[in-house]
Formats: sequence, structure tokens, C-alpha cells
Amino acid sequence: MTIVGGVFLLLSFVLPRAGMAWGENFAWVCVGICGIPLAYLAVWRVIHNKGISKISSALLITIAMIAALLIGDLFAAGEVAFIMEIGALLEDMTTERAKKGLRNLIALSPQTGRVLRDGGEVTVPVEEIREKDVLRILPGETVPVDGVILAGETSLDQSVMTGESLPVDKTVGDSVFSGTINRFGSIDIQATKVGAHSSLQRLIRMVEEAENNQAPAQRIADKWASWLVPVALMIAIIAFLITRDIVRAVTVLVVFCPCALVLATPTAIMAAIGQATRYGVIIKSGEALEKMGSVDTIALDKTGTLTYGRLEVSDVISCSGKGEAELLQIAGAAESRSEHPLGKAITAFAKEKGQPLPEISDFQMSAGKGVSASIGGNRYVLGNEKYMAEHGINPAEDVSTRLSLLRKQGKASVLVAEGDSVIGIIALSDVLRPEAEETIRRLSEMGTKTVLLTGDHRAAAEYFAEKIGIREIRAELLPEEKVAQIQTLRESGKVCMIGDGVNDAPALKTADVGVAMGAMGSDIAVDAADVALMTDDISKLPYLKWLSNTTVKTIRGAITLSMCINFVAVTLSVLGILTPTTGALVHNAGSCFVVLLAALLYDRKYA
Repeated sequence: MTIVGGVFLLLSFVLPRAGMAWGENFAWVCVGICGIPLAYLAVWRVIHNKGISKISSALLITIAMIAALLIGDLFAAGEVAFIMEIGALLEDMTTERAKKGLRNLIALSPQTGRVLRDGGEVTVPVEEIREKDVLRILPGETVPVDGVILAGETSLDQSVMTGESLPVDKTVGDSVFSGTINRFGSIDIQATKVGAHSSLQRLIRMVEEAENNQAPAQRIADKWASWLVPVALMIAIIAFLITRDIVRAVTVLVVFCPCALVLATPTAIMAAIGQATRYGVIIKSGEALEKMGSVDTIALDKTGTLTYGRLEVSDVISCSGKGEAELLQIAGAAESRSEHPLGKAITAFAKEKGQPLPEISDFQMSAGKGVSASIGGNRYVLGNEKYMAEHGINPAEDVSTRLSLLRKQGKASVLVAEGDSVIGIIALSDVLRPEAEETIRRLSEMGTKTVLLTGDHRAAAEYFAEKIGIREIRAELLPEEKVAQIQTLRESGKVCMIGDGVNDAPALKTADVGVAMGAMGSDIAVDAADVALMTDDISKLPYLKWLSNTTVKTIRGAITLSMCINFVAVTLSVLGILTPTTGALVHNAGSCFVVLLAALLYDRKYA
């Protein structure tokens, strides 16, 4: 319909100049197609909106259109309505393009799943799948729910969740996410999160929330549009009283429309949110995006954020004639029946290194202290210093020195004793994310201060902070103490908090911007945050900061540009240089330019 209106508007411009004066009347078609809906919108807002919001840009355009009709400038009346409609279409195109990521996510949602029941396969709607159901996923199929692999090996395309371009190998015990695609073998999984709790549905829900939230600058732009209408009317009246030229007054009304101002922010916000979705960063609101642009301090949790949040053996230290391989065999075997995370980590590491684990007997475990077991006729004791003391074992001075050094590095230590002497130490440490150091460096280059907030011991915090370049450390914090630290940091600027656990949720809510590690973080943390990193890749933080800065600059630049265009156009209108026709061209062309400027954000490349 807009194209039809544009064709008739073009005819109303060309035909009179070809000697057919009656052709000007074709502009009435454009006024009817593009102008009547605009006038209806203006009247509807006057009747239904409250307060100053009754006055809108649609009202100003309607007034300008009616004024142009009254002075007989049919082309100008049609042109104002037509170009305003073009601007609206450009906004819709930008918004739809930004929503493409959401549509793709929704399209990935499988409708059915193959459940194993009564010795056979039953295809059921995905809504009927329950936790602990066992499902079979064949090659080429999309995983319908989150789960854990019970049987089979495969490669999964996880790009929708993690942004990884290459498939990821999966085997028994590995987690799989809904929306990912099975590229290789058949697997059986046990459902762990279904329905609205699955990873893909959470992702879709967060994107929808982002699109339903308005940014403060967007609301400010709407307010500006409201007070610009009476200002435009006042200037038009003054221009008429001084010049006695109704054409100049009408031209002022035409060029004063704040459509560029109104279009600048929403198009930029939606384009930025759309781009972020492609990069695995879910921004829940335009407000969060704008605030991130002014953040000058980023506080990071340690476990699960800077580190993977899992303990692995970092050192195998022999304190006797036994070699490291033999020591690892003894420790792995003795801990093989342990339920403690340290014991499980030691046994897993020994198996990973291909060490054969000998049979054990007379196994005993003391909760929180250690274990003892007999291997090949020899009695071994594994645990902390207190457990050693209970068994009458006193570590030598060099062993105590090594333990002290390991403590300073933030590592947990398990002593291995044979008889009454310590024969070795197994040290375990959380694993630092390889991208952590580069992330902190890039944030520093952006002028952003980083602070480590953790509940861990100070020694562990200092060790990891030193490795990645964080100078400010606040350790041994309870959840309420993290909140207090965030409040203190906010006294000197805008603060962003990065976390993944339930204990981080209060701090995420307290910070100006909360960012959750979405893939492995707790549901509570993700819900509390303003932004979720679906890749659990903290190297996305500099990207998020860059995108926020770029978006804010684009919005400010677009608003400044629109105001400058308005100022120049109003001046030229008062001086009689612009007519309603040329004024509409100048001003609305500027509106289209502002929208296109914002739309470019979607394809802006992060260096």
C-alpha cells in the first residue's frame, strides 16, 4: 500500500510539470493511504494516552499534513505522510532483522522426541517429555531437552548455545543441551531439564524479555517528541505573525517533526541486541545495554567465572624413593571408593593418565579428613595434616615447607603416607580459564577497572588474580558481603558484576549491570542478571563492553544529527528558503539516514 501511495505521489509531482495541472490531485491517493492511518494514530493517542504522552510525533505530522492541504500544497501533504511511512517501514525492517536471531531460535525448537518406553521407542510431543525420561537421538536430529548421555558417542553442533563453529565430541556422562544438533552417532540420554527449564527455552525467553524492554533513552526520546510539538506550534505561529506568510508557518510544522529523534534509539537498541544474540550474548533489556556503556568497574567472581569451577590434580610430588607414576597409582587406588570431591578428582586423574589401579582392601574413610586402605600388604593413609596427626604421622620439615608453598598458590593438598612417614603430596587446583588473562588485559585497555570478589580463601584469590593481572582483590566474602562490596564500588561509578552461582544472584541484582555465565551458571543467577553469556566464555566481556559503547555513541550521534537537521531546517523555513515540499524532503531524508545509521550496528564488526 505504501508503494501504491508513492506511485500516485510521484504522478502528482510529474504530471503538473508536463502540462497536466489536474495530475496534482493524484496526491490525494497518497494522503488517503499513508495519511489517514497516521491521523487515526494521532487521534487515538490524544484520546487514550495520559498526560503529555497524548502529544506525539504522529500528531505533529497530522497537523503539518492538514496545514499543507489548507494552503493547497497537495504534494507536500502527501509527501509528509509518505516519507514518515517510509521511516516507519525502515524501522520495522531493522527490528525484524534484529529479531531474526529469535526466530531462528524458535525454529530450532523440536516439536517431538523419541522416548524409550516398555522396550520400544515412542514419539511424543516435546511437552510430554518428563525429567528422567530416556530418549534416543539419531544422527541429524535436534536434541529436544537438556540431558546426560547414558549410552553412545557422537559429535554435537552446539553453535546455537555456545557459538562454537566445530562440532563437540560427546560420550557417556557428558551433558547435552536442547536445540543442539546430533551430527554423528546415535545416543541415549536421560532428560534433566525439560519444557521451559531447558537451555533453548530459557534462551528464547531471555531474548523475548530483551525485546519487550525499553531503554531509558528510548523513553526520553518519546518525551522529547511530546514537548517538541508545542514548541513547533509556537515557532510556526511566531513565524506567521512576523512574516504574515502562512507557507513559512506550514513549512516549520513540516520540518519540525521529531521522527528522527524517536526512531534513533529503538532501532539502535534492537540492532545491537540482535547482533549480541548471534555472538552468544543475551542482553535482556536496552537499559542494560546502555548502562554497560557507562560501566567503569567490572567485579568478577572466581569459581565458575574466571575458573572452570572444578578441581583437577595440578602437582604430584614425591617425598620418597617412589616415582610420581607409582605415587599416583597408590593415591588413585586408595581414593577409588571415596565420595569426597578431592578423592574422586585424584582417581579420575590417575585413570586419565592410564595408570592401572591395584586392588585395595580394608578401606576406611573419615568424613572431611581422609581415607586409609591396604594395597599389596602395605597400609596407606591419605588426607590432611590433622588426619595424619590422628594416625601418629608427623610430616618432615621439607614436606611442611612444600605444603605452605602450595597453600599460597591456592591449591588443596592431600598427603600420602606409608607406615609412619609421608611419601608424597597430591595437589589439586581449580582450573583457570585460558581466556581469562587476555580478557582482563583488553578490559584494562578499554579503561575499565577489574575487581575480584570471591568467597574463596585470600591465598587462592591472590594466586589466581596475580596470574591474570587483577590487582584489587576482596576475598572470603559471604553473599551479603558481596552485596556490600558492590554497593561500595557503586559509590564511585557504574559497576558490572559477573557471576555464575546462586550465591552471586544478590550481587548481580545489586550491580548496575549483572552478567551471568548462562550455560553452566545456576538458573537463579541467570534470572537475576541483565545479561547472560551463553558460551560461558568470558572473552565475550570486552565484546559486550565494545558493543555497549558503540551503541551509546550511535544513539547520541543520531540524536545530535536529528536535532541539528531540525535546527537548520527550521531556520531555513522561517527565512522562506524551504517550502513545505522541499522541507519535507530535507527533514524526512534525515530521518531515514538516522535509521540506516542505527541499522548498521547489526553488521558492525568487533575488532
